[in-house]
Formats: sequence, structure tokens, C-alpha cells
Amino acid sequence: MVRFKNRWLLVEITPVPSDASFPDLNPSQIWLALKLAALAHFGDAGWGALASSLTVKYYAPLTRLAIIRVARDAHREAWAALTLLRAIDGNPYRTRVVHVSGTIKHAQLAAIEHNRIAIATFRARANTPAAYHDSHTTFLTQSTREIEAMRD
Repeated sequence: MVRFKNRWLLVEITPVPSDASFPDLNPSQIWLALKLAALAHFGDAGWGALASSLTVKYYAPLTRLAIIRVARDAHREAWAALTLLRAIDGNPYRTRVVHVSGTIKHAQLAAIEHNRIAIATFRARANTPAAYHDSHTTFLTQSTREIEAMRD
């Protein structure tokens, strides 16, 4: 028996311009936008390579971070489609693949670290001390729990 091998893409999805206020995204919107980008740039064959394995497992609106699972053989097509993605639901977005891993555990660790850095950046811009307890602390705790609870 052969096991199904995946790649996990950690993706940052930011609106253009970065201070724009668009409605919060959800995983199904990201999946549909990725499908449309793959169809537009790679046709039916490109989408066929991605269709059976593509899932958006996690999305955090505050840090704009998504975790996407795709088959190992098709991860380059998914990465390219993400890079070529320009809009989600008619709103302009820019995507950046932050991390690629072969296991969910390493994707989880990278996502938790990315969230910590993003929250530290938010606090630095607001000139709040590192030990300050606010809604960001609650977000970090909750997002860490959600990320660690993900299963393949």
C-alpha cells in the first residue's frame, strides 16, 4: 500500500493596498479563488492535477495566514497558482508563500511562529510593551490551539 504524500503551503494573503479594509475571507473563498487562478493560467489539466488534493485547512483573518494542503506531485502548480492569484471575490490581494513543508507538524510550527512575529509587529507599531495583555494575546492562545488541533 502506498501512502498519500502531501505538501503543506503556509501562505500570507494581504489586501492591496495593505491598509485596505475588505470583508474577512474564509477558507472556501480562498479555495475557489485558487481554483479560478489554476483554471485561468493552467487550464483543465492544471486544475485536474490540483483538484483531488487541494484543501484550505486553516485561515486566520487577523494575521492573514492560510495553511493549504496539496498533493506532493502538484505542489508546484498550487504554488504558481497562488503566486498568480490577483483577486479574491473581486477584491485585490497579494499572496506570498511563507513556508513549504512535507509534514503537517512543521507547517503548524511555522504558522505558530509566523503568528507570534505578526502580533509582535502589531504591538511594536502600537508601542505597547511585550508583556502587555490584550486581545492579541487571546488570539495567539486561540490560534495556537486551532493550529495544533489540525490533523491530516
